[in-house]
Amino acid sequence: MARVAFTTFAVLKRPYGNPEVQEFDDLTPPTFDEAEGSSGFIDRAKAVDDNEDLSNFERDWGVWGAFSVPRFYTGGRTTDTDSRASTLSLWQDLESVFTFVYSGLHRSTLRRRHEWFVKPEWPTYAAWWVADDSVPTWDDACRRLELLHDSGPTPDAFNFHHPFTAEGSPTRPARIGSSAARE
Repeated sequence: MARVAFTTFAVLKRPYGNPEVQEFDDLTPPTFDEAEGSSGFIDRAKAVDDNEDLSNFERDWGVWGAFSVPRFYTGGRTTDTDSRASTLSLWQDLESVFTFVYSGLHRSTLRRRHEWFVKPEWPTYAAWWVADDSVPTWDDACRRLELLHDSGPTPDAFNFHHPFTAEGSPTRPARIGSSAARE
């Protein structure tokens, strides 16, 4: 049975630690907690070590591979200059991740994204299907975001507006395309 890999990517207006983006940073842990308690959630990329002195680029991410970013990111890579926000997670199905994204704390935070993030000229998220025994890596996530940017939605990288089944056929699940998805 296939699972949905889901990645997000955005660039903060200021690096972490700056008061202009601190509220976003403060909302991140409870948002992760909400995701982990969501129906259909399987797992998310977390650093294996707890050394906060290391940047995400230096940390050990275990089976999720070395941390990397898509070519759209030109910001810093140290703890003082890092200005990207990115996630990588696994879900049972597309409806589960859609429901999480457009409900609860994540939805209210998403509505305020313009306060914290630069306006993107790239996809801010991508989804793709992986085998039941597969764990996507950060490199996979970067390639999928870049593929979605370069080629548009395909079975290899898609969005909620143009999803695909695990078999590669275009689909339109019931909740996808609702007014919440257009925010």
